[in-house]
Amino acid sequence: MPPRGGRNGKLEKPRDAKGTIVRTLKYMMNYRYVVLILLLCTFVSNIGNLLGPLFAGKAIGGASFADDMVGRVDFDTVFHYAKLMLIAYLASNVLSFTVNLGMMRVSRKVAQKMRRDVFEKLMVLPVSYFDSHQAGDIISRVSYDIDVVSTCLATDVVQVLTSLVTVVGSFIMMCAISLPLVTCMVITLPAAILYTRYMGKRTRPRYAKRSAAYGKMNGYVEEMFSGQKTILAYAYEDDVCGDFSNINHEAADAYRDADVLGMTMGPTIGMINNLGMAMIGLLGALLYMWRIVGMEQISSFVLYSRKFTGPINEIANIINEIYSALAAAERVFALLDQPEEVADLPHATVLSNVKGDVEASHVSFGYVPGKTILHDLSLKAEPGQTIAIVGHTGAGKTTIINLLMRFYDVDSGEIRVDGNELHDITRDSLRRAYAMVLQDTWVFRGTIFENIAYGKEGATMDEVVAVAKAARIHNYIMRLPEGYNTIISEDGGNISKGQKQLLTIARAMLYDTQMLILDEATSNVDTNTEQQVQKAMQELMKGKTSFVIAHRLSTIQHADKILVMEHGDVLEQGTHEELMEKKGTYYKLYASQFE
Repeated sequence: MPPRGGRNGKLEKPRDAKGTIVRTLKYMMNYRYVVLILLLCTFVSNIGNLLGPLFAGKAIGGASFADDMVGRVDFDTVFHYAKLMLIAYLASNVLSFTVNLGMMRVSRKVAQKMRRDVFEKLMVLPVSYFDSHQAGDIISRVSYDIDVVSTCLATDVVQVLTSLVTVVGSFIMMCAISLPLVTCMVITLPAAILYTRYMGKRTRPRYAKRSAAYGKMNGYVEEMFSGQKTILAYAYEDDVCGDFSNINHEAADAYRDADVLGMTMGPTIGMINNLGMAMIGLLGALLYMWRIVGMEQISSFVLYSRKFTGPINEIANIINEIYSALAAAERVFALLDQPEEVADLPHATVLSNVKGDVEASHVSFGYVPGKTILHDLSLKAEPGQTIAIVGHTGAGKTTIINLLMRFYDVDSGEIRVDGNELHDITRDSLRRAYAMVLQDTWVFRGTIFENIAYGKEGATMDEVVAVAKAARIHNYIMRLPEGYNTIISEDGGNISKGQKQLLTIARAMLYDTQMLILDEATSNVDTNTEQQVQKAMQELMKGKTSFVIAHRLSTIQHADKILVMEHGDVLEQGTHEELMEKKGTYYKLYASQFE
């Protein structure tokens, strides 16, 4: 189960239960006319249910007898009210079925819209959100949490509404029958309400903790599945199973703590209600002996008291499900309330006729406030130049790419493209000006043709084949049973990492832009293929401004400028020959790869 709010098992109490209910009901208001009709049907259905005990009492009254009419029964009266009771209950059940079916359809529509809203929200969230949240946790909000809300709307909401109508109607009928007997309910009802409120305050935090524990487990499972081959390669199965056992144990304990406490509510409320019934039986017998009420009134009152206490008991049983649904809804709304990427400035213009003139001036940046990653970075890329960025892991190479694409905004300084400061350009046009090939390749379930043509709407087969040949993957594709119509499985599980990377290179080639970002674009191909791809990449980069992150320094010898980074600082910059002559950091890095 996904977490309610806190991560890593941290306890987090609901922030705004009332607000969550209001926001959930707003989703239902999109179908307000259907909901109003269903509410009307619910009311009528409960009226039928409430008439049943009245007719039953009348029937019993027809079967009772006075001292001078021993053995005589008014069968006409009994059958008449028995028929009315049957009709009332039958009509009530038909309407109840209709309401349940209608609410199920409404709840599915609500879940559909809620999922669409969440997914659309995910598309406009900044990269920082995905960097700071587990993929498993996000998936849980889209799938499980919304299912919990949908189920609650389909079943629990109807049950609560039905119970409220039944409780109010039964109380009115009991008052009409005998006020002295109602005093028994007045004694037990406050006890049931106070107990429910007390237990509610104790169970809600436990359900939040349970959800958090299941969220932690869900995220761990997602991480381990994605790294299964690495786990097997390092023979780490026993350790992973041990860690999962501990997390699973925590989740089971949290589930037990929440449900054991929650399960006591129903029986306790039932016990309080049974005490009320005992009091009604005792007082009813006395009133009958004193001829204050008759058998007809006592019978109807007992049936109404059952209808009065039954819904209270049912609400006590489903209150935990409602708390769980509130927890799930809060998680969904917490995602929907996440701040989106800062909107483009009103005067931001569309970047067009891109030349590829990129300049960064005195840029400083840190992912976490107070922890700077880049320090006073300045670089200049003329149109058509290739800028290579090298350095040890953690030097800040990928951070530069994040800033160029404006996945993050600089803390100080500025970056300009064709003389335009990034904030004066719309994000969409800025990002469309770049083609990217990353070390972490991404392909989706679909044909090879669709994966290559992803970046260019209306791409033809001839165009796709041309770039596939340039990327040196055409021959491999033609050996597949369906060629370019071969389906790639989810996450490209049926092709190698090198082949996936070649596909993404072909995709970038097809996406004709004036600027390129290549982040270890050949890291997953063999040496022979790398040489061929390098030739294709050289053709691809002609006349385009290219930013290349490389660990294999042999692949960037022809770059117009090489930036050597360490701990967020540019230590050296120049051509390969210039840096080799300096015999500084770059020289040592280059030499170390040939030792």
